[in-house]
Amino acid sequence: MPTLFPFSAIVGQDEMKLALLIAATDPSIGGVLVFGDRGTGKSTAVRALAGLLPPMRVVKGCRYNTDPDSKNADTISKTGAPVEVEEVPVPVVDLPLGATEDRVVGALDLERALSHGEKAFEPGLLARAHRGFLYIDEVNLLEDHLVDLLLDVAASGENVVEREGLSVRHAARFVLVGSGNPEEGELRPQLLDRFGLSVEVKTPTDIETRIEVVRRRDNFERDPNAFVGRYKQADARIRSELEAARKRLDTIVVSDHALERGARLCMALGTDGLRGELTLLRAARALAAFDGDREVTDAHLMRIAPLALRHRLRRNPLDDSGSTVRVERAVREMFAPQDERKAV
Repeated sequence: MPTLFPFSAIVGQDEMKLALLIAATDPSIGGVLVFGDRGTGKSTAVRALAGLLPPMRVVKGCRYNTDPDSKNADTISKTGAPVEVEEVPVPVVDLPLGATEDRVVGALDLERALSHGEKAFEPGLLARAHRGFLYIDEVNLLEDHLVDLLLDVAASGENVVEREGLSVRHAARFVLVGSGNPEEGELRPQLLDRFGLSVEVKTPTDIETRIEVVRRRDNFERDPNAFVGRYKQADARIRSELEAARKRLDTIVVSDHALERGARLCMALGTDGLRGELTLLRAARALAAFDGDREVTDAHLMRIAPLALRHRLRRNPLDDSGSTVRVERAVREMFAPQDERKAV
């Protein structure tokens, strides 16, 4: 297994790292879309986060990463005996742009069909990604039929396959992470809306940051084990914070005041539907859990609003400002103290 670049060693890109940690704290948020320049550490951050996460418990030998505590675990044991359990790393599965539909959803196992004359299902990438991360580089270039497929699975949490007389249904819940360069094409609105959080990454413009990025990457490639060792404690600290946040998540209080604030902000921005408000609520709750707070406050909403809402805004022909600027402006107007608003 290749050595992964430490999550804590990533220089800058604080917004991207925060979004990934929030999505890992509460996968129901809906994943992360990372748009920006090439070579800014997008795929490195995703793989580093997966390496940071504690191993997950699965039914031993199961190719669907079945949770041994789930209802489906009982159906795997044909003898009725308790299933065996093992711990495996959280999967990060790449979905290549040229992948066929059969490779993504699964298909008939031709080898067994030809050699034994029996029909058997060969799980696809969605089965491998269950309870982990499905990473799509250049997601804006993904073929339409695969986009439609992902939309169906993201909505239901299940993958249903009917091929050559086979009918298979299995759980497929994962954190969807997409990256791309906006100059190479826009993302379909239907898929764009399915991402919970959106992040914009840029090439560093100050010389100190650029030098440090190059220095760390070079040191990692020359001696990966020594480099990872230097950041072992920092990664362990983040892992502990993430585990604590997951345990604390269900205890976080979301007051009516916080709900009203989120709803008013979405109304002011003109977001379509209610998915923006739901994502804003879940992301603010996950942020509060990660910060060790007991309830969602204005500070959490202000911090997470650009990530949760910037990709849900309608185009405004009368406003040339970017979506991030529009969200930040609305946040200032809503959350600024009354005397500051009068001054403006």
